[in-house]
Amino acid sequence: MAKIKLTKNELKTQKDALKMFQRYLPTLTLKKQQLQTEIRSIEVKAKKVRAAREALEKEFDEWISVFGEEDAFKPGMVTVRNIRKSTGNIAGVMIPVYEGADFSRGEYTLYATPLWIDMAADRMEKALSLDLEAEVLDEQVRLLSKELRTTTQRVNLFEKVKIPETKKNIKKITVFLGDEQVAAVVRSKISKKKLEAVAK
Repeated sequence: MAKIKLTKNELKTQKDALKMFQRYLPTLTLKKQQLQTEIRSIEVKAKKVRAAREALEKEFDEWISVFGEEDAFKPGMVTVRNIRKSTGNIAGVMIPVYEGADFSRGEYTLYATPLWIDMAADRMEKALSLDLEAEVLDEQVRLLSKELRTTTQRVNLFEKVKIPETKKNIKKITVFLGDEQVAAVVRSKISKKKLEAVAK
């Protein structure tokens, strides 16, 4: 802890600092709560997206096994051409927002490929889109969690260190200045008595 001066100017400085800390603390606390709420809601959304992806994959596996032609759907049949994202702002944190994706389909001959390939490609696009959305949601959580850590550290700093320290400093300076004032009054009375004694 830095040594403080026991002066009226320092008392004013400490009182101003206390006012500032007490003014910013509610804002920081509100930001912390907002970040916590947003992180929880994004995690719930990400969980739903992943559940939808798993359900789609399970349905796809069952559906493809009915046709018995697992080798007909090649890995390069559907590829991601472009991921569309915008940016959003939550509690002052810039986050990516998933807006969709554009896909390309591999070349295949209509006569040599089973009829269900187009339906399978549509399902694959949907599955890839869900994967991409989940990745963006994970990135949102990562960015907001990082800001939450910083905000929590600031809240703790204000609550547990700065405000108590400043109050202690104010008390120390006030007591010192009070003692100085009492001592000055006592000195003044002693001087007055001495002057009166000399005058007699």
